[in-house]
Amino acid sequence: MILIADSGSTKTEFRLIGDKGEETIKESFALPGINPFYQTEEEIKELIYRFLYPHVSHYHFHKIYFYGAGCAFPDKKRMVENALLFSFPQAGISIASDLLAAARALFGEGRGVACILGTGSNSCLYDGKTIVQNVSPLGFILGDEGSGAVLGRKFVSDCLKNQLPLFLRDRFLSQYQTTPEEIMEKVYKQPFPNRYLASFTPFLLENMKEEYIYKIVKESFTDFFVRNIRQYPVTDEKLGFVGSVAFNFQDILKETAVEQGFQIEKICQTPIDGLVQFHWNLQNNFWNV
Repeated sequence: MILIADSGSTKTEFRLIGDKGEETIKESFALPGINPFYQTEEEIKELIYRFLYPHVSHYHFHKIYFYGAGCAFPDKKRMVENALLFSFPQAGISIASDLLAAARALFGEGRGVACILGTGSNSCLYDGKTIVQNVSPLGFILGDEGSGAVLGRKFVSDCLKNQLPLFLRDRFLSQYQTTPEEIMEKVYKQPFPNRYLASFTPFLLENMKEEYIYKIVKESFTDFFVRNIRQYPVTDEKLGFVGSVAFNFQDILKETAVEQGFQIEKICQTPIDGLVQFHWNLQNNFWNV
């Protein structure tokens, strides 16, 4: 059995796939997001042990592939690996970034520029095997252009600075039953401020016909192309996106791409199905050698 995980800051999706000749996807699970930049090793260990292990303890995994936000650095990879080994000590564990997950899901063993637009944002040039170039995303304070966290940050900042049309401000505060004081508390004093800010993207989507909101989204997507994609030699490369923001705002994303001289080939809401196909193909190729 193989366990595959794709984790962002908001949600972690798990898929179990069988050996050769067995049903491809045997079970699926979802947990809260795992990100070693925002959680300790003990917190990740507890999350896996409490919410995943009871459902899969009767399986024997010979391999676990975990792709996650924050897993591009050796020390962060070790944190997640140790947390998984606590519950699955016999499994071979491979930890990789969510960016490699996006690239493999979008292009398999082909070339392309893979992009993430979800709670955070990221991008890379992928040669079919490895990431060969990456513009650092820098997080939602210094970067993460086009992400849910940045869209939310820009929106609530304008809301609290009285830059929004009054009817939009009142609609937002009423719909979320929140106050400026509560927003400040959750952004500056509570954990996962990026996840909190990204939770406002449904409001933006619902109100895209409002010129002010359309402008916020359009400018943020333009920043993503200018500050990230233009740094890659993308003239002849395929361009693909994964993530909830890319999927739900795909009309304006495609429009912005064309205006910036790019053509998007593929948009997926989540990379997990593409990852299942990628590893299923690898497994079958191994058995067929």
